[in-house]
Amino acid sequence: MPKISVIIPAYNAECTIGETIQSVQQQTFQDFELIIIDDGSKDKTLEIIQSINDKRLKIFAYENGGVAEARNRGISHANAEYIAFLDADDLWTPDKLELQLVALQKNPEVGVAYSWTSYFSDSPKKVLYPGKSVHFSGDVYAQLLVNNFLASGSNPLICRKVIESVGKFDPTCTPCEDWDFYLRLAARSSFVVVPKHQILYRQSSNSGSSKMKAVEKAGLLTIQKAYQVAPPKLQYLRHQSLAWFYQYCTQQYLKQDVNNIDAVNQASQKLWTAIRLHPQILLQDYAQSLIRWLIKKWIITLVQQVRVAKSKILLFSSKN
Repeated sequence: MPKISVIIPAYNAECTIGETIQSVQQQTFQDFELIIIDDGSKDKTLEIIQSINDKRLKIFAYENGGVAEARNRGISHANAEYIAFLDADDLWTPDKLELQLVALQKNPEVGVAYSWTSYFSDSPKKVLYPGKSVHFSGDVYAQLLVNNFLASGSNPLICRKVIESVGKFDPTCTPCEDWDFYLRLAARSSFVVVPKHQILYRQSSNSGSSKMKAVEKAGLLTIQKAYQVAPPKLQYLRHQSLAWFYQYCTQQYLKQDVNNIDAVNQASQKLWTAIRLHPQILLQDYAQSLIRWLIKKWIITLVQQVRVAKSKILLFSSKN
């Protein structure tokens, strides 16, 4: 029986799945099973996975059901005492499983170990910047309500018995199903931090406005769901939760194409909403950096629009 079950949901991941699997195979802790759920891929994902010779690798193919359902299917196939999830485009540092397992074994009352995240781009591949280094341990429910500091679905190592006590991922919260899942874990179990950047989170370049609308809808649903069960003493945090989420939406809109004036407008609306909900965020470095980024985006976008307008005028003049 393996000590850890690693679950990778994969959908049309032919460009990244090989590297992701290698980051698992290169772990310093080797007593694991690697469960890959092919979620109805239409590309060569399944072919690439099947070409890998590793007796720990277990492949299951289903019709497309979404990332939450794929993770749930992985849980149903898992045999180990501890479970970790890794998205098909993310990576781990080699010591990720080892150090998280040590943290859990040193703290038997704890059910979840998490690490810090660094971010890298699609192309060229490089670390863009390290994520926030937080040190929340023990009862982290309040902190997790106002900020998904785990950052992605590729972060924690979780005791199987804790997952069994809270249930699986909720597909109705996708693409915020990981935050919803972590909140339910935090309501039942203590967390421990491994103070090291061990999760390499790939920054995708294809997050358009339509995708962001889905993110916003799911995030608001997740917050609503969380506060329906949160204890009375934590209800005062609701506006902080919403403010943090709207700041996140601001950041995602600002990452879109520089010529996308609609994205800039959306970013300004989301940031203003966050400020109205919780004015104290203006004292935070994160909000201040978003304001500077937004102003810079506005200037660049306006300059681009002026150039386009001038080009059209010159073209019109030349034709007449």
